[in-house]
Amino acid sequence: MLLFCVATAVLHGLALDWAASRLAASATVDAPPSLVAAQVRLTLPPRTASMPLADVVALPPEAPDAPAVPLAPRQRTAPPPVPATAATGGAITPVAADLPPPALALDAADLAPAAPTPAADATPAAQVAAAPGAAPAPAPQGGRRYKVQLPPSATFEMDVARVDADGTKWTGAAAMAWHTDGSTYRSSVEAGVSLLVTRLNLLVLRSEGTIDDYGIAPDRAAEKRARRAETATHFNRSGERAGTISFSASDRSFPLLAGAQDKATVPFQLAGIGRADINQFGGDIDIQVGEDKAASLFRFQLVGEEELNTRMGKLVTWHLTRPPMPGTYSSRLDIWLAPGMQWYPVQIRNTEASGALTTQTVSHIKITGQ
Repeated sequence: MLLFCVATAVLHGLALDWAASRLAASATVDAPPSLVAAQVRLTLPPRTASMPLADVVALPPEAPDAPAVPLAPRQRTAPPPVPATAATGGAITPVAADLPPPALALDAADLAPAAPTPAADATPAAQVAAAPGAAPAPAPQGGRRYKVQLPPSATFEMDVARVDADGTKWTGAAAMAWHTDGSTYRSSVEAGVSLLVTRLNLLVLRSEGTIDDYGIAPDRAAEKRARRAETATHFNRSGERAGTISFSASDRSFPLLAGAQDKATVPFQLAGIGRADINQFGGDIDIQVGEDKAASLFRFQLVGEEELNTRMGKLVTWHLTRPPMPGTYSSRLDIWLAPGMQWYPVQIRNTEASGALTTQTVSHIKITGQ
């Protein structure tokens, strides 16, 4: 009996030990890992004043059978390097900047009276509207050049919230895609709102082209709005209309400046500017944008750092805005970039002249490239 009791106690102990080890192993396997999420906060660059923005006006009507003259980027003399800072490994370390200080596409030399130039450089292909009484400025055939490092390919799911001018509210979803192999790119946006039993697409954008020294270089962009026919914008870099931006919905054309973008590529061009050198946001960012029936210079200004509440959690962002410009465009465009997430655009808001407001906020990002 004594041996039997001892054997029983030993077997119970072994059984309990085995069960405890199995439970511990199961808990170790099934327990989610402990993660600590952190977002690096970058120091905002000091503000640099910019000169007044001058828009690029349409080209005069082309004469029949007149050959187009391609535009050549204007040669500029780079100023001496200035101190700057860049983010490396979560810290801010001094570096030498090889870019001119953030400024307009026109510098002081551009505002001086034009000197006699060879006939090839005197074509009226690019004209800039000057202030009344000011000396005529030479044509800015080359746009402001920024250092650009484009983000990797990715797809984005976004929540759409729209408030009409009369206060009516709508909700919906948007899908945005960015793909590049380093030499070419494709970009698209499809945004819509949900109705009772269907979905209404508010906007569909598609863009494709190449990558050059100025960043994204669109060849063709298409735009389709609700209840409107699709329109196309052509960035003519070769052929008979080389050096111009033309439109399927208009007979007008505009000079094609270096660094020109379309609606679908602007957020990713801004992301590339931030990834390359955050100090470029210390001054206004001027980008020529071709859209629908016209091309104009968009001036983006850094508002500051903001935290966004999204379905992906709180995101630290840099808020850029393009205020309305009387006589050119009447809407306001706001873009929020996330420095800790490849500088991707994580929120885009368009405020129309009527007061209608459409906001797209990221809900999911899938990186598909390196």
